[in-house]
Amino acid sequence: MTQNQQAGSREGRTRGTPGPVSRWMQHRMNARMNRKIRRGRGTFMGMDVLILHTVGRRSGQARQSPLAWFADGEDAWLIVASGGGSRHPDWHLNLMAHPDRASIELPGHDAVPVTPHVLDGTDREQAWQGITTAQPRYAKYQQKTDREYPVIRLTVR
Repeated sequence: MTQNQQAGSREGRTRGTPGPVSRWMQHRMNARMNRKIRRGRGTFMGMDVLILHTVGRRSGQARQSPLAWFADGEDAWLIVASGGGSRHPDWHLNLMAHPDRASIELPGHDAVPVTPHVLDGTDREQAWQGITTAQPRYAKYQQKTDREYPVIRLTVR
């Protein structure tokens, strides 16, 4: 018996890809956090949290992801596509596939349509510096992967 067979036959899954139980738990935790945000309590682990609305790139179904955000002026927010692994999180792939269908909910407010813009160069570096100053954990997360975490600016449409 191979090591994969002993580990519950994980063949076909990429390293770092969550299994069905992990996805189920994440779905439950996200739903709970979304309810909390809608009741006006939008913090988690000392970070402000919003709900990002996207459309599934393959399914076309509505998706909602609670994400930490960082202020970027009056009508703009920064989010980081960390996902804790070696690949971009699904919400990021969905956002990039259908940027014209994105919206956000801030604690206790209705959803507003937003336009995402992936930052690069100096803009990304300045934003990253602010993010890691506010939340040093992101710098630690970044050190654990080879991919550069995208920083996305969301602006009201």
